Amino acid sequence: MQYKKYFRKTSLKQQDQGNFFLNEIAKKKPKTFLEVGVFHGVTARNVCELLYQIHKNDFKYIGLDLFEVNEENTKEIISNIKFNNPFKTIYFKYIKKQNPYSKEAVEDLLNKFKDNVHLIKGNSNKILKKIDMSKVDYVFLDGSHDYNTVINDLNSCLDTINNNGTVLCDDYNLSYASGVKQAVDEFIKINKFNCNIICNSRFAKIEKN
Repeated sequence: MQYKKYFRKTSLKQQDQGNFFLNEIAKKKPKTFLEVGVFHGVTARNVCELLYQIHKNDFKYIGLDLFEVNEENTKEIISNIKFNNPFKTIYFKYIKKQNPYSKEAVEDLLNKFKDNVHLIKGNSNKILKKIDMSKVDYVFLDGSHDYNTVINDLNSCLDTINNNGTVLCDDYNLSYASGVKQAVDEFIKINKFNCNIICNSRFAKIEKN
């Protein structure tokens, strides 16, 4: 399956990285997938398309994001939500009349799978503690890149990993977001989990030994 961008912004800008990501998901065939950091919903749509191919309607996608720019994420990588392509700006402003980084716009993109999708607006530091992570098979962490939030998100995923699930952490070796690497390295050392750094050090795949 080829990673598609759906005329929106995505952190997986390079086609080979998007394809690699989908291949990693396909290896595990999860039925309950959680993404922290949905942004425009591009990865969400790709994951839903893939899981539908594998399981038909027998899957669940949970997406968590702030779905707005505020004081909690103004310094984050996703703070630049404006398109470089003027045609995309015109499309969303005048045709779709949507802010692509809004819960409503992402719901529209995922409407094909509305019975399988649950989007949550909020901060992962609070929301993840309310989710039964033992029922989640696969987590894609691409939310805040601040150390404190990443370590909180990882600690919230303990039940997923201990139940033989997988956590795939994005931007592991990003030079201007060192908090991700720091948090991942500390987390796997304390918990003695297996961690593979893959896709040219882009992703950290964490699983139980």
